[in-house]
Amino acid sequence: MNVTDSATPKPETPQSGTAPRGGLDTATLDLPGWQHVYSGKVRDLYIPANAALTERFGQDCVLVVASDRISAYDHVLASEIPDKGRILTQLSLWWFEQLGVAHHVLASTVDGGVPAAVEGRAMICKKLDMFPVECIARGYLTGSGLLEYRDSGTVCSIPLPAGLVDGSRLEEAIFTPSAKAEVGEHDENITYDAVVGLVGADVAARLRELTLEIYTKAEEIARGRGIILADTKVEFGVDAATGVITLGDEVLTPDSSRFWDAVTYQPGQAQPSFDKQYVRDWLTSAESGWDKASDTPPPALPADVVARTRSRYVEAYEKLTGRTFA
Repeated sequence: MNVTDSATPKPETPQSGTAPRGGLDTATLDLPGWQHVYSGKVRDLYIPANAALTERFGQDCVLVVASDRISAYDHVLASEIPDKGRILTQLSLWWFEQLGVAHHVLASTVDGGVPAAVEGRAMICKKLDMFPVECIARGYLTGSGLLEYRDSGTVCSIPLPAGLVDGSRLEEAIFTPSAKAEVGEHDENITYDAVVGLVGADVAARLRELTLEIYTKAEEIARGRGIILADTKVEFGVDAATGVITLGDEVLTPDSSRFWDAVTYQPGQAQPSFDKQYVRDWLTSAESGWDKASDTPPPALPADVVARTRSRYVEAYEKLTGRTFA
């Protein structure tokens, strides 16, 4: 495995013809003491550029800045969702506090060392030696799992009872990993045995245990706040200093999880979700005029789609945390 940042999103080939984005350009900020080294679909990464920061946080740290960019169908869109980066960062930080597992965050406030220009949307994190596995827990049947189930009665080769429908709650949450894909490719669902082949039996068992532990605790917390956590993706790496398997990346946000409203939940149909559903729906509508099978980049989003998407992210944050998003 390569030593990489624990929050590094997979690289994306820039889209030609993409219109300039408004708002804060998190890739070109002048952050004293920090040097920009990478831009992903959503996040921008900076490393210490002076001895004082290296001495304070260690050589193996990175400033992770969440932009307001949004991606869909393997494209970064020309439009941004105002405050999205702040919402996802603050929600991740809240979940890190709830979960009680080792995680990668070293600091998240200006007093802690985060530059004021990116306050609220940035974290100083440990670099981790990341495992090449997307760790996914499913408590409900939907998405790619539903497609496999309809074909074979299984999800990632795990047999499930007959008669389940879209949105069915599973008797027990299941671990359904995927392999991290190369640039521009989709992640591929894999079996648990394949995970063992990638990382070894002991690590595979620990990844499964941690993933299901996180899902089970988060599902209970979310359900108590009127939100159904259908599934979630988490990523882990090894902290080189301690040898501990550590939670990295974002955690339990609308970009890494399916959140449904418990009030409107109805098995047997697609559930409205607290994520970029409005974006996907508009892009695949006749109104957008875009063919997702083409090589052309998606069009800019209408103002009402941007506003509704932002509202959905804010609603998820406020329902889960009980806090008002300022």
